[in-house]
Amino acid sequence: MLKFYYNSTLGVNLKKIFLVLIFINLFANNVFAVVSGTVEKHKMLNLNDCINTALKNSPIIKRSKLEYETNKNQTKIAKAQFFPRIGVSTGYNINSNSTNRTSYSNNTYTLETSLNQLIWDFGKTNANINMQKFNTIYALYNFNNVVLETIYGVKLNYYAVLAAKFEMDISEANVQVNERNYQKIKAFFEEGLRSKIDLVNAEVNLSDSKISLVQARNKFKNALIQLNNSMYDVNLLNYQLENVEIFDDEKDRFAPVDLSYNALDNYLDLDMTVLPSDVEDAFLLEQAKRISGIEDYKLEKFNETFEECIKYAYEKRPDLKAYDATLNAMKESLKYIRREYYPEIGAQAGYGFRDENSMNSFNVSINLTSNVNILAKKYEIDNAKIQVQLAQTEIELARDNIFFEIQNYYINMIELEKQVPLLAIKVKQTFENYKLADGRYSVGLGDFIELQDAITNYNNAQLSYIEAIYNYNIAKANLEKSIAKSYPGISFTIDDVKIEKYKDKKSGKI
Repeated sequence: MLKFYYNSTLGVNLKKIFLVLIFINLFANNVFAVVSGTVEKHKMLNLNDCINTALKNSPIIKRSKLEYETNKNQTKIAKAQFFPRIGVSTGYNINSNSTNRTSYSNNTYTLETSLNQLIWDFGKTNANINMQKFNTIYALYNFNNVVLETIYGVKLNYYAVLAAKFEMDISEANVQVNERNYQKIKAFFEEGLRSKIDLVNAEVNLSDSKISLVQARNKFKNALIQLNNSMYDVNLLNYQLENVEIFDDEKDRFAPVDLSYNALDNYLDLDMTVLPSDVEDAFLLEQAKRISGIEDYKLEKFNETFEECIKYAYEKRPDLKAYDATLNAMKESLKYIRREYYPEIGAQAGYGFRDENSMNSFNVSINLTSNVNILAKKYEIDNAKIQVQLAQTEIELARDNIFFEIQNYYINMIELEKQVPLLAIKVKQTFENYKLADGRYSVGLGDFIELQDAITNYNNAQLSYIEAIYNYNIAKANLEKSIAKSYPGISFTIDDVKIEKYKDKKSGKI
């Protein structure tokens, strides 16, 4: 069933409400099924739902998983070098000789088979196997990093939608405030109590507030598109979002986010010019309820200290672990190149058959072979040493970058954590100031500039508060991503991988 949320303070007449009810009834039966990986129409989504949808749909994640599978097969190919090689050849030879006196023809059938087995190559194949194992580990951690990036992208866009929705609510309320003032000043002007310039300024401010609302609605639509893109869902935006985390305290004061374009386009009549008298005071009361929600809001603080964040990141960051795997792979590559100086010991067995005189042959041999360019191999070893040093440098650089990144995000989060409650107080103060200015203007004690400044300050305080909440949420998401913190309700990895099998039994290290 299509849910349509309409603010009672919009001041629409009964006819418009009736039209809205008809609109709801027409769309209530329009329900369709979608294929796997897409969102059902009118489904209520929370953040976990959006993240899981993105994880199922993401082609980047699918590509990363296929890259992992490719690396895993490379390890199997490296291990296969210890298996024997079987060779089979067969043929039918036609041999004909002819002279003026004689002719001779000798046709023969041959069959030859061989079996070659590597006995020992002084650890060269083992080094290659280990190198491929570490490449597989790298691919796994890269996969986990892609998952982390996907979750992060969805969270940013999800919070952006909620922030844009609240900004649209605030802009809508600002239109109502300016509409109310315009109607009141118009009545004062007709009674000769106010000048024409007050009326003209009220009209200008009303137009400006409507323009701001149009911009807020456009920002909201763009935020929805970005969220849909991050979920890799090409369907229409016909789902709804639940309020989460730091927006939870507002969920009883603001309507849930309806992402239906039809509902969005009919959310507010920008051409309304009449505000019924019976809702003028009711609007202020309703607005006061909203402010009480802002006033009572409590931050969900981040509990870990900076030092704990650094320690956690060094232990959990998948990209850092991928760098470690690359370093180990480079070390194994160096071993492999060095061991190419050594010969290979192998065994060979063969069997041959010729139908000429029914001749059979069988041979067994053990071979010691070596084929290496000593000078070229020396330069290859030098390059391999440099690759190891580069991998070590990358790890050092990554650890330094992680430290400064977390430090930056942590400071930003703490600053915003302190700002949010102060801005909530400011919203309450500017609302009280607006009520006082409105009362003074109504009894002729205040002027229009004082009233309009109070309205502007109140509107800006609300916008600043919502922006601070959004920025805090983003700062917190940035920090959680930087320390690779797991997200509750989300478990998405490659189940058949067990890193433990790559660990050294004595040291416990990979």
